[in-house]
Amino acid sequence: MANPAENPAMETPCPATPSSSSYSSPYTPKPENPAPQSPSPSPALASTARLWRPTAQRNLRNQWPKLASYRQQWASSSSTARSHATSLVNSYLSLKYMPSMELGVLSDMPNIRKKACHKLFKRQELHRSGLLSSYKDMVSVVTHMVQTSRSMRCFVKGATNNPLVQSSGCSEDKNDPGYGGGIPVFAFWSISCFEKLAEELVQMFILELNLKRLVVVELLSISCDVPTVNSLDWSDELYPGEFGELSICNLYGEETCKPIYPRLDDQKFEMPAARCNQQPDHDVLQVYLTTWIAEVNIDAHRVDEIFAEVGEEMHVRIS
Repeated sequence: MANPAENPAMETPCPATPSSSSYSSPYTPKPENPAPQSPSPSPALASTARLWRPTAQRNLRNQWPKLASYRQQWASSSSTARSHATSLVNSYLSLKYMPSMELGVLSDMPNIRKKACHKLFKRQELHRSGLLSSYKDMVSVVTHMVQTSRSMRCFVKGATNNPLVQSSGCSEDKNDPGYGGGIPVFAFWSISCFEKLAEELVQMFILELNLKRLVVVELLSISCDVPTVNSLDWSDELYPGEFGELSICNLYGEETCKPIYPRLDDQKFEMPAARCNQQPDHDVLQVYLTTWIAEVNIDAHRVDEIFAEVGEEMHVRIS
């Protein structure tokens, strides 16, 4: 039986993705150069297939470990953010209930409540800053994931009689979409197969980032003082450059000039604008923290499965 990698005309279908995925949404990142419906190899690609394949293989072996590394960075940043969020909530609740708290023998000490409140306020500010910094790291990680998922194609550059193969995000030839004519890169899968799996993977983190932003806005707004300068609106930029990074992830509406509000799965209805509750009770805060820990949009089993499938196809271990 002929090896598909030796026959450019043979292409094995991509691995199937879940039919009712909870990751599909209006924010799906689109490659800069969308793949045509039925890509046909150009004369340049047909004549340089043997030169194209090793370069495409090296590029894919570089990009997928990057995605695995970004996944680990996400886990680290999310864990740090959760720690800051928990400490922020604890400081807020202690500060909120301090006026009615029974201090026992400490009540005779002058200004004990005032001093305790001041210390709790400073602690709250510290963890608010830490939470925002960790969220910024998470946005950066997802942005890099999106860019990496769009960097899996390999284009032929230069004259036909002296071709130069480069992995790049753009093409000098409008007839070259970067897919090598759809030929298998390793054993069975074409470039488009790797792109589809990368898109499925990154989409989970995009949706989870959008949900976490909602929690961050709420937690950064909590305060025992109403009104307060800490109050935030969903449309506020949380740090300089945030909207530019969210735009890369398709989480910023260019027409509305606002971040896209989280939606449930692939439902199309618009949810009402977020209204921050500056003085939520203990139960509401518990829901925020539980939501952060759950990471409902990321199927860890499916993520592991994607990396295992890709690693098996490329004959490498991705971790």
